[in-house]
Amino acid sequence: MKRIIKGIAILALITLVVLQFFRPEKNESGYDSIANFKADTKPSEEVARILKANCYDCHSNQTHYPWYAEIAPVSFWLDEHIRHGKGEFNVSAWSQYSVKKKDHKLEELIEEIKEKEMPLPSYTWIHGDLTSDEKTLLIQWATLARMQYRETLQILGSH
Repeated sequence: MKRIIKGIAILALITLVVLQFFRPEKNESGYDSIANFKADTKPSEEVARILKANCYDCHSNQTHYPWYAEIAPVSFWLDEHIRHGKGEFNVSAWSQYSVKKKDHKLEELIEEIKEKEMPLPSYTWIHGDLTSDEKTLLIQWATLARMQYRETLQILGSH
């Protein structure tokens, strides 16, 4: 029985070492891919700081990787989180969204914060959660930002 456990441990160690040579592609663009989002939604300096510190790593093309992102299997786990996050809401693709989709994405952002779905628990374990004041600021900002899209949709709907 000890030989089997030792064999499994050695195989697991070899697998872990080999995994270090295979890395997912990094999610880093060489330009400010969030500029359109910021110009369009006009976050205050405080909201912009909150978004940068808590949202952009998984919801933009500009991930700032922590040191542990270099270690497999963590690198694959983070890559999956980033892919999923960008699939749901990608501020780097903001200029490609329709007015209706922009309004809907901000509506979802508000709901996710209110329902404590964002940030993810796996994110808050390491980085900490948003304070209630930060959540309030994000909700207020997103609510105000949505107004421009709803007005545009009303104008388009009346024609």
